Order: sequence, then C-alpha cells, then structure tokens
Amino acid sequence: MTEQVRVAVIGSGFGGLGAAVRLRREGITDFVVLERADSVGGTWRDNSYPGCACDVPSHLYSFSFAPNPDWPRTFSGQEHIRAYLEHVTDTFGLRPHLRFGSEVRRMTWDAQELRWDIETSGGRYVADVVVSATGPLSDPKVPDVPGLDTFPGKVFHSARWDHDHDLTGKRVAVVGTGASAIQIVPAVQPVVSRLTLFQRTPPWVMPRVDRAVSGAERALHRAVPVTTRMRRGLLWGIRELQVQAFTKHPNELGFVERLAALNLARAIKDPVLRAKLTPDYRIGCKRILLSSTYYPALAQPNVDVVASGLSEIRGSTLVAADGSEAEADVIVFGTGFHVTDMPIAERVVGADGRTLAESWKDGMAALRGASAAGFPNWLSIIGPNTGLGNSSMILMIESQLNYMADYLRQLHVLGRRVALDARPGAVDAWNARVQDRMKRTVWNTGGCTSWYLDASGRNTTIWPGTTSEFRRATRRVELAEYEVLRAPADQRAAVRTEDDQRAAVRTKDDKSEVTA
Repeated sequence: MTEQVRVAVIGSGFGGLGAAVRLRREGITDFVVLERADSVGGTWRDNSYPGCACDVPSHLYSFSFAPNPDWPRTFSGQEHIRAYLEHVTDTFGLRPHLRFGSEVRRMTWDAQELRWDIETSGGRYVADVVVSATGPLSDPKVPDVPGLDTFPGKVFHSARWDHDHDLTGKRVAVVGTGASAIQIVPAVQPVVSRLTLFQRTPPWVMPRVDRAVSGAERALHRAVPVTTRMRRGLLWGIRELQVQAFTKHPNELGFVERLAALNLARAIKDPVLRAKLTPDYRIGCKRILLSSTYYPALAQPNVDVVASGLSEIRGSTLVAADGSEAEADVIVFGTGFHVTDMPIAERVVGADGRTLAESWKDGMAALRGASAAGFPNWLSIIGPNTGLGNSSMILMIESQLNYMADYLRQLHVLGRRVALDARPGAVDAWNARVQDRMKRTVWNTGGCTSWYLDASGRNTTIWPGTTSEFRRATRRVELAEYEVLRAPADQRAAVRTEDDQRAAVRTKDDKSEVTA
C-alpha cells in the first residue's frame, strides 16, 4: 500500500525534526518523517562512543524555538543531546508522523504527476515535496586498507560503536585524529593495555572549558526564560565576531595558533612526541578541536602515536605508511563520513532520469544550499556549502527551515499541482559567488587537506560567511530563480499571470513571515 502525503522528510536528526516542527507551525500536518533507524536522534543516536560530546556550547546547540533551561553542562554529552531531541519530538507532537525502519532505497520524480515516488524498506510513499535532512555525518567512511579482512580481532567505526565488546586489557588501535578520535582516546586509554594512534595529520587542539551548569543557573533560566535567550545570544555574537578571521583575514588567526601551540607545549613535555603532534598548517584550516584530556592521554606510557597513516594489515599486525608496525586486538576507525559523496545522492532520480550523484559528479551545488537543478520540489537541509567551521549548525538549519517554509507558501499560492525547479543558471550564479568568496578563506588557503574538500579539491561543504548573512540569503524564495512547472492537465487552467502570482506571494509573505 502506498501512503500519499504533502511532504516527506528524510531523517530524524536535528534537521528532520526541525523541519517537522516547522511544518506543524506552518499549519501543515500532512507529512511523514522517514527514518531508517528505530528512534530519533540522527548523528546523536548513532555516535555513542565513550566520551562522545558536542564541541559547541549547549545553549547554542539547541533550537531557538525549543530552549532548554536544564542543560547539565556547558558542553553537553551525547546522552543529553539525544534526550533533548526526544523531548522536542514529544513536546511538538511529532511521533504520529514518524515512520521508523523506513530507509530510502529510491526516490524518483514523476514529471507527469509532479510528485516524488519513494521506495523505502518500510513501504512506499508518494509526496509532493521532499525535504532531505539525512545530514553529512550519517554514513561512516572506512578506508579500504589492504588486508583488513585478515584481521582476527574486532573492527568497528566510531559511529557504530560495539558496546558489547569490552576493551579492558586489550591492545587497541585508533585510526584517525578527528573530533571523534580525540574524545575516544582519553576515554579508553585508562582501561586498555596498549593504545596505538595512527595519525596522518595532527589537529590543532584548544582546551575545552567545560563545567557543570549550577542548579542556581538552571533555576534562573526556568524562572526567567529571557536569560536563556540572552545566554544563547551572547554565545552567538561572540562567534559571529570571529568569522572574519576565518573567511577574510586568516593571518589574524596567528594569535590563536600561538595559544594552541602553548597548550600543546604545556601538556606534552617529550620533544619527539610534541613534534609529531605539531600541525604544519594554519589553525582553522581543519576544524579546531576542543579537549583538555587528549594531550595528557597521549603522554601516558601505554600510548604510542604513529605519525603516519595505516597502509596495510597482516593478521593482527598493523603496518603504517612509514613501515612501523603495531599489534592490535581491536581496530577503531575514527575516519569520518561520506560528506561530499553522500550515499543518499545515488538514490535520488531527477526529472531527466539522472541521479543526484550523477548531477553532482563535478561537485555538489545547490541554490542557497537547498535546491538542485533538475530535482523539482526537492529541498536539502544542511545542503552544499552550509557547513560551519566555528559555530552551531542549528543556526544554519533554522535558516534553511525559513527557506523551506517560504517555498511551501509559494507552492500554496501557485496551486497544488505545481512544482518549482531551480534554474541551472541560478544555481551556477549562486555557486560561483560562494566559491569566489571561498578563495580567501582559511579552509582554502590554510595549507591542509580536510573533509571540507571534495575529490577535486573544491570546498563544497563550508559556508564562507556569517550565519546572519546566510539567514538573510534564505529569508525568502525568489521565484525568478525557479522554473514553475505545472501538471499537463492543469496547464490550461492556469489563468493567473506570473506577475500576479508573485505579487500574491509577496503580500502573503509580508503578513505571515515567521522567523525562528
């Protein structure tokens, strides 16, 4: 049986749940949220490794429309963030819309009916509009290491942690030095017999100034809600002021780099180990990591740092690119995710029969981070060039929810059997502006290779500006950037001119615009 809905949201992380809340606030209840797992949470459900926590302050890493006065710490752990998302789900009555065990296998655009036919592992759906909120950190990337199949021990990715496998007394190899690895290492180092860290590129690490939020603070936030908003606003403002150093004047980051170098020198006294852990690129080129326990853990006698990537596995022997060897009982891959080559793109088939992956073979590109040419009524949350290097992604998500809301208002005024398809020229012009601004950012000029860059070296991940700029850019849909499609049977019934339609949409928008 096929379920027909106005909107199908893919994923139930921050983006998907935020979209669901916004749909209800816009008066749209004819929607489903398709989730492949058996609970909400997205990356905060999947990543449950020891030490997992957020590196964005709690009061900024939450929805503006769902403030939480009871965050227990200034930087919250995975379990607290996941509990928050469950709370949002219940508070806004989203459970009737959730369809668990429904992994999208194929989404195909029907040009005759102007709708999306969606095949999932839990059934079939037909939707007028698809909002893809699968997120870039949802599909783990494990390198194809020669001999991996010969390893006799346990192997898993940080985002698929095996909690049934006890690491106590084991020889553990951690591959990678990203945000997950620097949390895993200090969490497991005290219990393992030996820990070997395979490091291709050392990260810049700053102290994580975390503390418990006092009972008095939480009581104040509950009694005087404006104080929660003020705290969030202060955290946001500080990060907005930092953006220019990342996007326009990377040399201004030199002072921060010296502070990070001092942090390293204080924690690591061994000059040989310190040399291994000293980056050779400008701070900020890769995400600045926060930890007060990573360096002390690496200095412990049961830890070895191999300043070379893992190149081969021979049974239980792991061989680095520099020829050094290490024995291991367990391998933990902290090697990131498919970000610029998201698997969902292989499953989305557009108007010309091409998949989104084929359309993006030369690099991801979407109008205002949301609409891809040739994929009508398909919107992305956390799409191309919407990532951040120094602030909270919730800010970007809420801006994209504004865009989604106006998109649906436009469709409502234009008529139900109508679709909007981003014009290729509009997508190209938007992407050209983004890439031109990207040229002088630290992410492009800092001298590193990061997961922000695609296979051709182009930065298709990060937004090269402030969150305020992005909010202004996504405040409303510009119909001139889209082609208006009508179902064949309805074409002759369209009696209103395009100018009349635009005027009607603008009038409605001016009266009913909602900002998060």
